Amino acid sequence: MQAIVDRLVTELRGAWRFRRHALVTAWGVCLLGWLIVFAIPDVYEAHARVNVDTRTPLRTVVQGLAVENDVESQLNAVRQALLGRPNLEKVAQKVGLDQSVTTPAEKDELLRELGSRIDISLEPTLNRDPRIPNTFYRISYTDNDRQVAFGVVDVLLNTFVESTMGAERTGTKSAQQFLRDQLHEYDARLAEAEERLAAFKKKNVGLVPGPNQGDFFSRLQAEIQEIKRLQGLIRVADNRRMELERQLRGETPFVPALSAATSGQGTEGPQTTAARIQETQARLDDMLLRFTDKHPDVVAAREALKELRERQAQELEALKRGDPAVAAIARANANPVYQNIQLQLNQTEVELATLRGQLSDHMKTEAELRKMASTVPEVEAEYARLTRDYDVTRAQYNSLLERLEQAKLSTDAEATGVVRFDIVDPTAASFHPIFPNRPLFLFAVLVVGLGAGGGIAWLLHQFKPVFVDSRSLSELTGLPVLGSISRTWLEEQQRKFRFGLVRYALASGLLFVVFIVAVAAQQPAARFMRELWG
Repeated sequence: MQAIVDRLVTELRGAWRFRRHALVTAWGVCLLGWLIVFAIPDVYEAHARVNVDTRTPLRTVVQGLAVENDVESQLNAVRQALLGRPNLEKVAQKVGLDQSVTTPAEKDELLRELGSRIDISLEPTLNRDPRIPNTFYRISYTDNDRQVAFGVVDVLLNTFVESTMGAERTGTKSAQQFLRDQLHEYDARLAEAEERLAAFKKKNVGLVPGPNQGDFFSRLQAEIQEIKRLQGLIRVADNRRMELERQLRGETPFVPALSAATSGQGTEGPQTTAARIQETQARLDDMLLRFTDKHPDVVAAREALKELRERQAQELEALKRGDPAVAAIARANANPVYQNIQLQLNQTEVELATLRGQLSDHMKTEAELRKMASTVPEVEAEYARLTRDYDVTRAQYNSLLERLEQAKLSTDAEATGVVRFDIVDPTAASFHPIFPNRPLFLFAVLVVGLGAGGGIAWLLHQFKPVFVDSRSLSELTGLPVLGSISRTWLEEQQRKFRFGLVRYALASGLLFVVFIVAVAAQQPAARFMRELWG
């Protein structure tokens, strides 16, 4: 760090030898730069602000009922119109800018420059809720003449408001007239379409499809599909009926009693054949214990048992046939399996009868449709065409009628105040120019002049270097310096040196005094330079 400081001190001491050159350079740069700054023409800005408020209470009320005017698009269109050549010519004529124009080329250049300086845009706001639309428009114009800038902005402000409101009213009236003309035309079309459709319906009564029916081929295809479905259901039901009949033939309507309890033994009334067989068999067994096979009672019991068994076989055959009288004598029980199968069979037969009836009806309908295959499609096609034309015409008529009502409501709303124009800031122009910032520019020239002077002194030192001390000589040569002789100043030399420093200080101070004077007298000096240079 110390080496850097020593190096810097050495460079400054070397450049100090050319301080007069530096001062002359600084004076020259500053004087020339200040003259240029004074010669820069002043630029004045005139501006105005207008608020286009579309968030009025009335707009909230008519939202969805009236036509939504795109105010932003209208404002953009007006802004483009204001910057168009016809309007710029009017502005130049009203302000008096065209008085010095003599040729078409000069006029084109004037209008181009005029349009480039006009700015009509939304004013950017820093502290604004982004959900709330920005409705402040700023109109600004810059010119070397303050009065010209003021006049241009004032003319543009009046034209902006008048053109926007006039465009809205003119556009709304034109839209209403267009809608009325279209409604009159579509009213005639709708009446003609209704007459054609009514006449066609009268001519083709019975052939025109109903509102919930499809076309001819759709109905025919539906009938064919329904016939196929019913035929499949009939086949399934018929197979189920045949299976139930087979199962029914394998079952008996009644189940005979198999025991004494079920046969009624031990109860009052006549005994069943099965009970008598059991009783006879028991008696025969008892007699065989006491008698031989040839005994008359044994022979009689065996004959009686044989007859009873033959009778039981006959009863079983009668039970299989479902004879209720035999079932009552035999005290047989009803077979639940047989009854269940019989119930399912009855239901299946009812279902089959119903399906066959439905199938017959659909086959008749299919036959009738096939007979009309040569005429109905043409009738339906013509009916569809007439209906389509009628629906399109009616929909367009209703749409135009609705839009006309919305346009009327919009006109009333605009007259009441849906969009409000408020001139927030009328046309104004500051007496101080916005450009150039002369104090800043004058100070910048002073800094540049001082920097240029210091740079010249340092460059001259580089071209004509000297050793200001023994250390720098030793560092450059790499040899040790054994000694140095100090310079002795005579009284006369010291006096001249001090006088030179005083003159240098006075000249340097005078430069800063001139800078202060230039800053204080910037406006008169600028006017003098503009008058001097024309």
